[in-house]
Amino acid sequence: MLNKILTVVHQQASTPGLLGKALMARGFDLDRCCPCVGDPLPQDLADYDAVVVFGGPQSATDDGDPGIRAELDWLESVVIPSDVPTLGICLGAQELARVLGAKVGPRGDGLVEIGYWEVSPTKDGKPFLLKPTVFYQWHSETFDIPPDAVHLAGNDAFNGQAFSFGDHVFGIEFHPEITREMIDRWCTSERGEPKLALPGAQSHIEQLARHTRYAQDARQWLDHFLDQCFLVAKPGAADSPASST
Repeated sequence: MLNKILTVVHQQASTPGLLGKALMARGFDLDRCCPCVGDPLPQDLADYDAVVVFGGPQSATDDGDPGIRAELDWLESVVIPSDVPTLGICLGAQELARVLGAKVGPRGDGLVEIGYWEVSPTKDGKPFLLKPTVFYQWHSETFDIPPDAVHLAGNDAFNGQAFSFGDHVFGIEFHPEITREMIDRWCTSERGEPKLALPGAQSHIEQLARHTRYAQDARQWLDHFLDQCFLVAKPGAADSPASST
């Protein structure tokens, strides 16, 4: 066990939130890389137990963004062919889906998913998601399930909520890393605040109320996912769940 996880973020101010705390509680150090501000991506993953690619305001279809283009090429040529456990969240999942051959983009009718929405397991997704769970979402684009991937979770509005590929790659549309402070920051940011007027977006106040109601269920799922799905291939990973904060 190397005790190190590579986190890929998309803005200088990005933080790993509850997911970062959960990984550190399990004994991992986090390396941070932000290609969208010029950080190079490692071409050898031998030093890492896992890779996590977080969300961001960019589009996975933006080949004109040097950082996104670098990530797409890296995921396809370095990450997916490796046996390193890999998790893509929101934009990260959309990037994974794209390089695996799936369509990525808006729904086509202007509907977004911002706030807390229920996600249900597919028949193949029960070990991944034990029961319908309400998770935080912030996305206007979505992904189809890639060829040869396993569809793990969906809902009526956005069927592409989670998939796995091989035995080490996971893509999820929702945000298990979210904290109350992150909700405040996203809802009041220059980019984020106008999105609250879009169809499918909950108000800032409603999001905070739902955070109080649903955050614990999301944290319980995160512990389950890390310990039973994501880190199980890495011997020596801590067995105890992360502390809830």
